[in-house]
Amino acid sequence: MRRQLNSLYISTEGAWLKKDGANIVMQVEGKERARLPIHMLESLVCFGRVLISPPLMGFCAEQGVTITHLSPNGKFLARIEGPVSGNVLLRRTQYRVSDNDVSCAAVVRSVLIGKVHNQRAVLARGLRDYGAKLSEADRLRLEQARTRMTRIARNLLSTETTNELRGLEGEAAQVHFSIFDQLIRHEGEGFRFSGRNRRPPRDRINALLSFLYTLLTHDCRSALESVGLDPAVGFLHRDRPGRPSLALDLAEEFRPLLGDRLALSLVNRRQLREKDFVIAESGGVVLADEARKIVLTAYQERKREELQHAFIDEKAPIGLLPLLQAQLLARHLRGDLDAYPPFLWK
Repeated sequence: MRRQLNSLYISTEGAWLKKDGANIVMQVEGKERARLPIHMLESLVCFGRVLISPPLMGFCAEQGVTITHLSPNGKFLARIEGPVSGNVLLRRTQYRVSDNDVSCAAVVRSVLIGKVHNQRAVLARGLRDYGAKLSEADRLRLEQARTRMTRIARNLLSTETTNELRGLEGEAAQVHFSIFDQLIRHEGEGFRFSGRNRRPPRDRINALLSFLYTLLTHDCRSALESVGLDPAVGFLHRDRPGRPSLALDLAEEFRPLLGDRLALSLVNRRQLREKDFVIAESGGVVLADEARKIVLTAYQERKREELQHAFIDEKAPIGLLPLLQAQLLARHLRGDLDAYPPFLWK
């Protein structure tokens, strides 16, 4: 199995990255703050005003290390990479499957089976961890939501068209986020959640979820490109210029694990406080600088944890799971697997 490499997140405003031999060196105000061998990395993710020397850009391209620039709030700005190693035959097959209603629906169905199963796992984990502390009304709401999620998962198996599958996905998302507030065990009104909103997020939980989803989409895009698939042409998400639709498809299976569950852990364990968020005059909410570092550290630590992969029947670091799923999707498109096996969190 491939060794898991690291993503290096640079969030210090004004940082200067340069090459020194086979190392990446970070300087702030002329002083060296960090040094890391490039062979340990698969990507650099820069937030805000981070400067990179041309020799380092070229070296990263040669070594297959992708450089991604995000705004301080996590909005995608640009991506720098070396020659694309995509398999043209695999990508042609990907495009044909995406354009074929029956084949496309089969992939979408598998993706959504994984997503709904994993959303239900978040709900079940919440009932297990906090069920005894919940009111009778809240516990009943969670039980009813779990029953509805089970019914939606069953309906996915018999639904034929992509549009109908998308409708079930929307219903599952509505159920999932309708009980999310009951899973937040934080006193006060600062972390209340009344539904998903974005562009910009208008409360702390949505700001945290959006940031985590951005990190996850970046990892999924890198995984797809590494196996030769085109991250822009998806199955569940419709094509749109500038949108990595297939990366968003792949991320759906992992949002409950690396997004929703991690957000709940950070808030419920008091690793994040109300003061860790900045509310703009426009009403948008973003993570403060130090809070962003807390989230990045927690995200990296979660990726190092191991889970049993049901299909390959092996344990793997969570950070490698998007790559494993990208490989399985490529095998399905090549005809080696009859169906795409989704990731099921246990």
